[in-house]
Amino acid sequence: MNVLIWLKRDLRIHDHPALTFAAGLGAVLPVHIVEPGLWSLPDASARQWEFVAESLADLRVALREMGAPLVVRVGDAVEVLARLCRQHGIGQIISHEETGNLRTFARDRAVAAWARQAGIVWTELPQSGVVRRLANRDGWAPQRNAFMVAAVLPPPPFSAVPGVEPGQIPTARALKLPADPCPHRQHGGRARGLDLLDSFLTRRGEPYRTAMSSPLTGERACSRLSPHLAWGTLSVREVVAATTARAAERPGGHWGGALASFQSRLAWRDHFIQKLEDQPAIETTDLHPAATLRPRQTDAARLQAWAAGETGLPFLDACQRYLRATGWLNFRMRAMVISVASYHLWLDWRETGAQLARMFTDYEPGIHWPQVQMQSGTTGINTPRIYNPVKQGHDQDPDGAFIRTWLPELAAVPDAFVHEPWKWPGAQSLLDHRYPAPIVDVTLAARAAREAVWTARQRPGFAETTTGIVQRHASRAAPRIRRTARRPMADAQLTLDL
Repeated sequence: MNVLIWLKRDLRIHDHPALTFAAGLGAVLPVHIVEPGLWSLPDASARQWEFVAESLADLRVALREMGAPLVVRVGDAVEVLARLCRQHGIGQIISHEETGNLRTFARDRAVAAWARQAGIVWTELPQSGVVRRLANRDGWAPQRNAFMVAAVLPPPPFSAVPGVEPGQIPTARALKLPADPCPHRQHGGRARGLDLLDSFLTRRGEPYRTAMSSPLTGERACSRLSPHLAWGTLSVREVVAATTARAAERPGGHWGGALASFQSRLAWRDHFIQKLEDQPAIETTDLHPAATLRPRQTDAARLQAWAAGETGLPFLDACQRYLRATGWLNFRMRAMVISVASYHLWLDWRETGAQLARMFTDYEPGIHWPQVQMQSGTTGINTPRIYNPVKQGHDQDPDGAFIRTWLPELAAVPDAFVHEPWKWPGAQSLLDHRYPAPIVDVTLAARAAREAVWTARQRPGFAETTTGIVQRHASRAAPRIRRTARRPMADAQLTLDL
């Protein structure tokens, strides 16, 4: 029997349960479907596609060395699968389970309906600690941990379906994706992911626990594996195993704490993806129905200023410009830019969440949307955390080096005023011609937001609804993350970047 292996966010041949399973069934046809409908969505971007295209090229080489083509087709998933199954005598489709956005959820339902009607068996296997159709969260962590301690799978030997034209990997331009300059974007491909894993575990990672909070130090001290995990050039299990092996060597210095913290954040990664798996509507609907505070009609001028890094709040603007140029931002700064958008600028999280999703090369829906809601105060179960962008600048960039790198128009501002240039006596010409005045008064905007949130939380029925949400989402076995003075629990849960 010929078997089609449908590759989605799992662009590798190592530790690939679906490929290993398919290899035991018959001749294998590895396929990646480029779906224009998905790439035209508000959460997709050219920078993401370029990372994927590089990863596909790398995967194509790996499969060729095993004697198989990587077949790439552009089109609707049902139509492509139906055509390939008909042309090549496919009797079964194998893939990994995917926790994606609502559009991929609908796509998978359509594929399942077509497969049943066509008499094609479609088998989906887990590739991470996320558990599909989980009745409740009790006992989830042991299931996740059991998957992670299982042996990492080597590339399986298999025979390939013969006579299939591989097809071209399209460019972003061919997919009609808007121009998206990202000059310092991370590049795709398994080899680059392995290099990052090795350098993090042997050289870069020792100061991880304390250095991750600042954009100045986080760029090097964080693993930078997030896009490779998001698109599957590496598996989470591989990274867990490599980290466990490194910890077993008992390296000195601060390595023990760094490796333990990294393992915990890998567990939190699955924990948050499980949230979206259990409740897909988190992508579009306030988790707490009484937490709807902001107008759905977004202030376009504020949204544009925030996205472009032109709010007049230097540290926030530097973070946004850095993100536009690199496709990445460290965890605390991700929380800050969402918090300022939601509280100080009072923008709807769905609009700002989509904008950030496009800018993140490592966009992972299951992490992104629960985190966006948490930092916007719409869960109802988390204490509102309103980040002060000026204070964060003083804390994370005390001498303004990061600000001056990404906001060269502030080069002449003295150190004492670089975080609040509007207070500088020489600011008038600067603010008139080169850098905008603050779009809001940080103190007044935070006060107004705080009052609005707490007023909403005093409304009748809010507490009862919150109790129900807590009961639905609580897990006695949620991943454990150590508290530290430098890294409070609220921040420890921000697994957007690793």
